[in-house]
Amino acid sequence: MKKTLQCLKPFAPMIILGIILTFTQSMLSLYLPNLMSSIVNNGIVGQDLDEVFRYGRYMLYVTLGFMACAISATFVASRVSAGFANKLRNAIYSKVQKFSLTEYKKISTSSLITRTTNDVTQVQQLTLMSMRMMIQAPLMCIGGIIMALSKNKQLSFLFVIVIPLLLVAIILLAKKILPLFTKLQKLTDRINQVIREKLTGVRVIRAFATQGYERKRYDKANKDIYEVSLKASYRMAILMPVVMFVINMSSVAVVWFGSHLVGDGAMQIGDMMAFMQYAIQVLFSILAVTMLFVMIPRAMVSVKRINEVLDTESVIKEKTEFVPKEKFTKPGEIEFINATFKYLDGDEPVLSDMNFKIEKGQTVAILGGTGSGKTSLLSLIMRFYDITSGTIKVGGVDIKDIPLEQLRDMMGYVPQKSVLFSGTIESNIKYGKQDATEEEMIRAAKISQSYDFINSLDEKFNAPVAQGGTNFSGGQKQRLSIARAIVKNPDIYLFDDSFSALDFQTDKKLREALAENVSGATVVIVAQRVSTVLNADKILFIDEGKIIAQGTHKELYNSCEEYREVVLSQITEEEAINGGK
Repeated sequence: MKKTLQCLKPFAPMIILGIILTFTQSMLSLYLPNLMSSIVNNGIVGQDLDEVFRYGRYMLYVTLGFMACAISATFVASRVSAGFANKLRNAIYSKVQKFSLTEYKKISTSSLITRTTNDVTQVQQLTLMSMRMMIQAPLMCIGGIIMALSKNKQLSFLFVIVIPLLLVAIILLAKKILPLFTKLQKLTDRINQVIREKLTGVRVIRAFATQGYERKRYDKANKDIYEVSLKASYRMAILMPVVMFVINMSSVAVVWFGSHLVGDGAMQIGDMMAFMQYAIQVLFSILAVTMLFVMIPRAMVSVKRINEVLDTESVIKEKTEFVPKEKFTKPGEIEFINATFKYLDGDEPVLSDMNFKIEKGQTVAILGGTGSGKTSLLSLIMRFYDITSGTIKVGGVDIKDIPLEQLRDMMGYVPQKSVLFSGTIESNIKYGKQDATEEEMIRAAKISQSYDFINSLDEKFNAPVAQGGTNFSGGQKQRLSIARAIVKNPDIYLFDDSFSALDFQTDKKLREALAENVSGATVVIVAQRVSTVLNADKILFIDEGKIIAQGTHKELYNSCEEYREVVLSQITEEEAINGGK
């Protein structure tokens, strides 16, 4: 709650201004029935036209002042609520940016989207209503009661009956509605998740002809949210008619009992009319509070969900001070010392007792079966996760002593699943280096073997890229992702099975171009395809999270039976002996 309210601090002056405007508006509104009473009692009943005009002018001035305050207060409330929502979204976005992959697993992507959009909107609406009603409603209620009693104390019993009755109804219904709103937000997360999976996995769904199954999943999620929404709406719908009934019956009661008092000479007709207006103001202020109380439960659920994000601390503790360049005594070097890693919710280590060193300028391949821990190893170098025990050094410095931005700035990373952003080919390549020159971009495209297909497009580097790069093939996306890493010109390249979608000829050309143009950089390649890594300076052969053997292809082929089996399952013995030639 504290972190959420901190986003309101910058708007304190405007909130104070809003309170002043709302207070003035309420006072002017309370004064209007009194003026009307004077017009009726002194002007109309007394048949004094001058009094009618005199109090009429006062009413006009008060009404204009009321309108000016009401418009200004609404403007201020809108600015505060919109600004508060903007600050909240920025706070959530900034927090999420610092999350490790562990936090992303804990709070699903769909839920984070819902919290950033739907939940923030709920809080924004509550802020707007609170700015208008939180001050105005109590003032109108208390002030209306005081002004009504000043006109006639005998009718005060109406407030004693009506107000407690309405308050009890509000409290009872709020208790019934709150659990439903909590459930509703969770169901919103669920339907967002289903829709997201449907859209991102549309090819798989169609390929397996599972549209019917997915339709059932969506219908279930949609039906659940429909039923809960309907139940909440039913309970809210009960409240308004009850309040309106009480307001209308109160007006009838004022006329009924007030007319008897007027007939007995105990009350003037203008005072009875003013009392009626004050009673309506009191009851409508309670109606406004009722609407606020209807919004509060849902908004509080949203606040709680937002706070869960803001209060979540990343398991990765980051140093803030940049490490001076001279402290990197071994630039481009990567070293694992007794490194062990397991997921927080895992029982067994994914990687155990990892000990190896990658020298600057070396090309090192990581080979192993599915689930052996290859991708996890790269994730540890990038500090997407933190090791459970041991040490990882980059450039001779413990990566835990290097700020994440500085650490990752040393590296060019190409993920297993190519990720392209909506925009153009140029914007995607320059994503690795925003100020890259045209020559640098073309060089990166040529090394990655993407220049020819880019040049064949009508718009060349300005060709549009759809969301997720769906307008390009898998191989084209991989090459563009590689170009993005190359243009960055980092000290270390990390390729996570980044050549899998390439044909053998393109794969060979790309590896040759890399060897020729990035020879000064450290290259780490995770691969499934043996031919990709035969010429590596060193191969780390991993099985079940442990390094079984490490060395050159020739050394491993002659000394490690498991490695030999993997190699011969993909290429001939002759190719294996001759290094793939």
